[in-house]
Amino acid sequence: MPEIIILKTDITACDAEALVNPANSLMKMGGGVAGAIKRAAGAVVEEEAVKYAPVPVGGAIATSAGRLKSKCNYIIHAPTMEKPAMKTTKNKVYLATFAALKLAESLKIESIAFPAMGAGVGGLTVEESAEAMLSAIHQFLSMGKTSLKKIFLVGLSDEAINAFNKAARSMPGSFL
Repeated sequence: MPEIIILKTDITACDAEALVNPANSLMKMGGGVAGAIKRAAGAVVEEEAVKYAPVPVGGAIATSAGRLKSKCNYIIHAPTMEKPAMKTTKNKVYLATFAALKLAESLKIESIAFPAMGAGVGGLTVEESAEAMLSAIHQFLSMGKTSLKKIFLVGLSDEAINAFNKAARSMPGSFL
């Protein structure tokens, strides 16, 4: 069973093999977490990602980590919305989280970092995001053996960290 680690940090500073971008289906990296990843990793990541567009909600693709290569090997783009700056739902966040985990498994990734998917521009509260994400993580891990050893849940605010902790404690067989 992988270790669930909740950290207050910028996702681009997280020491994980893969970072998850809560993308849109068009793979345009504008604001929020996507914008932060693009600024840190470089425009090459968006250039790689748009070649796969459109990627449906419930799908995920991996690109290089651009300039972040010293810290990670992949950016996993998992759409939580169809178009840039759309509102999303808890179900779409669940599907995106699950898709990112499945792709990480297929790539034999050992550590992955998630932001609060769908919070911010997606319109969900961090509590709604955390609940949907932890539900998907629980469902994925209940399927059996995984290459993942660490799953980082990262946020910049105390509110996000508290929401992740609360959602993790509420899962069956509590993760924490």
